[in-house]
Amino acid sequence: MTDTDGSDRAAAALAVTALFAVIATMALGAAGSFPEPTGFPADASIVHNIGYALFDIGIGEIPAEGFLAAFLIIALALDVALDAAIYLAKREDEGSIVSALTDGGRDIVAGDVAEREPADEGGDR
Repeated sequence: MTDTDGSDRAAAALAVTALFAVIATMALGAAGSFPEPTGFPADASIVHNIGYALFDIGIGEIPAEGFLAAFLIIALALDVALDAAIYLAKREDEGSIVSALTDGGRDIVAGDVAEREPADEGGDR
C-alpha cells in the first residue's frame, strides 16, 4: 500500500484545502450576523443561578439552563476520568486483581504484621 506517484497525497491535499475554504467562507460570512455581546449584570452571581437551575428553582436573574448543560457534561467527563484512573491503578497478578494500595510492603499473617528482615539496608522502600 505504498504510494509511488503521489496522486493520493495530492487528492488529500486538495480535499483539505477545499474543506478549509468552505469553513473559512462560512465563518467570515457569519461574522457580521452575530449580535453585540451584552454580558451579565455586575451584581448577579452565575454560580448561584446555575444552582437554582440545577434544582429547578426559578428565582435567578440570569437564565442559566445553557450553563447547566455544559456543567453536567463536564461533571460526567470528570467522573469518567476518575473511574478510568482508578481502573488503571489496579493491576493483575496471576489472573486476580490486586489493589494499588499497599500496607508499606509488610507481610500480614493471620491479622498480625509479621516481622521480617529488610532485603537491603540502602535505599527507600
